[in-house]
Amino acid sequence: MFSKDFFSQIQKQAIQDAIANAELNTSGEIRLHVDDKCSGEPISKAIETFEKLKMHETELRNGVLIYVAITDKKLAIIGDKGIDAVVAEDFWDDIKNKLIESFKVEKFTEGLVQAIEQSGIQLKSHFPFQSDDTNELSNDISFGADQSK
Repeated sequence: MFSKDFFSQIQKQAIQDAIANAELNTSGEIRLHVDDKCSGEPISKAIETFEKLKMHETELRNGVLIYVAITDKKLAIIGDKGIDAVVAEDFWDDIKNKLIESFKVEKFTEGLVQAIEQSGIQLKSHFPFQSDDTNELSNDISFGADQSK
């Protein structure tokens, strides 16, 4: 199965709605990227994807990427420099661990929605929503394939 076909249209909409709702509480920007495969470490692929999606171009450098490789069952959650400068190194571990537990019981959409909601709550404490905030990044799920294998 290809990553772009992994979620139904209803599931995609639920994830996009979760992103939009999470961003109502924070100036942070959240994206989900789904790959078919990840031939290396997921954190490295997440960093590469983060740059390709130009997530480092947000004004406060407060973008978050949830990266998932379906076939290889790998994932990573990373934040931009603005987030990393103000949070503990293990900031994303709890969200990531809960996401892994959801994936183990094949609750992919539910786990991602919960991870996105929790990311929004976590971001709110450091990057609260401002009245002049704009949605700097698309709420759409991005899809791609690792072409190195």
